[in-house]
Amino acid sequence: MKYRNCPVCEKGELENAADIILDISGYVFVVKGERCSKCGEEFPSEEETTNVINASKKLGVWPEPLKLFRSLSKSGRNLTLRIPADIERQMNLHAGEELAISKIGNKLIVEPIED
Repeated sequence: MKYRNCPVCEKGELENAADIILDISGYVFVVKGERCSKCGEEFPSEEETTNVINASKKLGVWPEPLKLFRSLSKSGRNLTLRIPADIERQMNLHAGEELAISKIGNKLIVEPIED
């Protein structure tokens, strides 16, 4: 059943879909929603999304905001920030990996450099 235009491409029409795949930390959920007939963009329904979030939280794989407190160390003339092992595992970080560090307002953003 077609009934409204896609908010992404504005060319296709949204159609009901019962096979939208959501992958959260290796757990695969198949949900209902809508899919654009032109660009293929998918929009899971609000109820289905809520169910997936609740199930993911019960499984312990929902990415909750994480705020840890660490002290800076001195190494030569530079400050050093140690990354906790749980964040290292979650982000699949490795020694020698290059990271991008950005300053936005009063915050530092540290992120892996993608190839």
